[in-house]
Amino acid sequence: MILYKTEEEIEMIRASADVLARTHGEVAGMIREGITTRELDRRAEEFIRDHGAQPSFKGYNGFPFSLCISPNSVVVHGFPGEHVLKSGDVISVDCGVKLNGYHSDSAYTYPVGEVKPEVTALLEATKQSLYKGIEQAVAGNRMGDVGYAIQDHVEKQGFSVVRELVGHGIGKSLHERPEVPNYGKRGAGLKLQSGLVIAIEPMVNLGTKFVVQEKDGWTIRTKDRQPSAHFEHTVVVRQNKAEILTSFAYIEKALQQTSQPYGQTIID
Repeated sequence: MILYKTEEEIEMIRASADVLARTHGEVAGMIREGITTRELDRRAEEFIRDHGAQPSFKGYNGFPFSLCISPNSVVVHGFPGEHVLKSGDVISVDCGVKLNGYHSDSAYTYPVGEVKPEVTALLEATKQSLYKGIEQAVAGNRMGDVGYAIQDHVEKQGFSVVRELVGHGIGKSLHERPEVPNYGKRGAGLKLQSGLVIAIEPMVNLGTKFVVQEKDGWTIRTKDRQPSAHFEHTVVVRQNKAEILTSFAYIEKALQQTSQPYGQTIID
């Protein structure tokens, strides 16, 4: 069953998304060489709870942390821990917030220090593909239009789209129907209607599209151990233009203040 949201419900998700965006900004300002991923997780949980909300991920099906932090070849669902960030790393930070009974979800991938040019290109292409997909999330289009836009953009640049992991509906539950693949055929799939709230989240690999799951039952890694990137927004399907409820503005402000050169191309 697909649950379309009322305007009142959308406002509740928007409030959750605001706390989420600010949480991401807090984490972005801490990302530097020498910090551990566990420190980022601790700060995120503290910030979320200080704002009267709960981390959506912590305890979800037994997941033990507030953030999914996925370095280098880890695609998604990485555990924060004692990994110390170093120059050349890329890390995806995925976070969810529950406020007044409604969830929001977003992700951003960061370079640490100096990364290879092909990795910078991967991050930029993945971020751009997110917005390509969002452009198609309008009433009357099909879910395949969203996935096709993402897939077409990244594959033209020589990267590959993960098939086993997809975006999702979101609202009172963190994961609702429908699934939102990052690949597809134009004109195929569910017809989109106004009021559908979905998390669109391209997961794109530098090398092969194939992934493997680690023994912890959560961590998903590229099969060839090449880097992966992940960007995500929570959006509402509307008549003429999708509405983005989450924001990267706080992230990009933090990156500018810490003199990170990447991430300044799009501020919504």
